[in-house]
Amino acid sequence: MRPLMFILSVMVLMSLAFWAYRENYATQLALKDVSKLNHEIASLREGLSRQRAEWAYLNRPSRLRDLVALNFDSLGLLPLEPGQFGRLDQVVYPLPPISAFELGVPVDTVGGLDGPVDGAEEPL
Repeated sequence: MRPLMFILSVMVLMSLAFWAYRENYATQLALKDVSKLNHEIASLREGLSRQRAEWAYLNRPSRLRDLVALNFDSLGLLPLEPGQFGRLDQVVYPLPPISAFELGVPVDTVGGLDGPVDGAEEPL
């Protein structure tokens, strides 16, 4: 019985060693993937900051004024002035819809059988 337990112990030890070996390489592969992703994130953030800086450079007011003056004939753009903006009291807001089911408005709940209902056929 002892030799059998010894053989089983050695087999369990070898299988655990094989499992640990596989897990070690899987962990190293995952760490390499994380490192690649972190590098990619860093390069994308750098590119984004570069694009934001370029956007700010291209949208500086002096450059836009020169472009407006240069393309006035084709675009007809004029500089903004305070008089071009409206006041809040000049805005026309739509009225809320009037509902027949508001409080205080009587609703007729008794109907007659004088004629057909809209879209219904007349009885034979």
